[in-house]
Parts: sequence; structure tokens; C-alpha cells
Amino acid sequence: MGLFPAYIENDQTISRQKENRAPREYEIDFKTGQLTGKIVEGLEAIKIWIWLALQTPRYRYYIYSWDYGSEYDDLIGQGYTEEYIEAEARRMTEECLLVNGDIQSISDFSVSMENEKLKISFTANTLYGEIKIDSANIPVKQKE
Repeated sequence: MGLFPAYIENDQTISRQKENRAPREYEIDFKTGQLTGKIVEGLEAIKIWIWLALQTPRYRYYIYSWDYGSEYDDLIGQGYTEEYIEAEARRMTEECLLVNGDIQSISDFSVSMENEKLKISFTANTLYGEIKIDSANIPVKQKE
């Protein structure tokens, strides 16, 4: 019998078990955005988490915490300079991804404007290895 109530001890045990477990996600076909029905672990699971986090607008859906998702919508249609958009895109990407404890840092970050879309490329340095992302396209100008 412990000093603390059972529910406190159980919560600590569960958190210790989560620390030792590799991340798991449902596999996504990135071309169609559809689930494949398989479960993946480790580096591939983190890649899917990154894709989902970058695609999900922050603060829009009640099901997600306020720490989850991206804020790229704030750049759309504002008429900011390219330099400002590039700096903000880097900050927003880091804030979006570094909430995941498996992602240690973002490196090799580059931003370019192509056809009124922001193209973001970077390398996510994780506990399980590096993930190269080079196809995140975000619209930054409203259609007129």
C-alpha cells in the first residue's frame, strides 16, 4: 500500500510506460490524404504526426489541444513582405512541431514563395532519426 491514493500512483505508472513506448500512428497515403488501415511505429509515425500537425489549423477544432496544429492561416491575405512571411513561417513551424517530445529540433529550414504559395522544407531531428520534409505548400494570398 502506497502513501498516495491509488489513482495518483497509477497515473505515474502510466506516464512511465508512455515514456518507454515508441510512437504509433495510423498510416496515411500522403498523395490522397486517406488512411490505409495499417499502424506504423517509430520514425514513420512521427512523419505522419508532422504531416497532420502542419495540415491542422490551431485553435479551430475543439478535439485538439491549443498546443496542436499550425497557425499558417494568420499569413493568408495579409499583404506581408516575403521576409516577414519567411521569418514567421519558421517560427510557426517550430512552435507547431516542437510540442512533440520525440522531435528534438528543426534544421536545414528553407522557405520560398512559388505561385502565391509558401513552400517549406526542413529536416526534423527526432529521437528515432532524421525526417526530411520538402513538400509543405501553404497558400498565403487570398483568391481575388
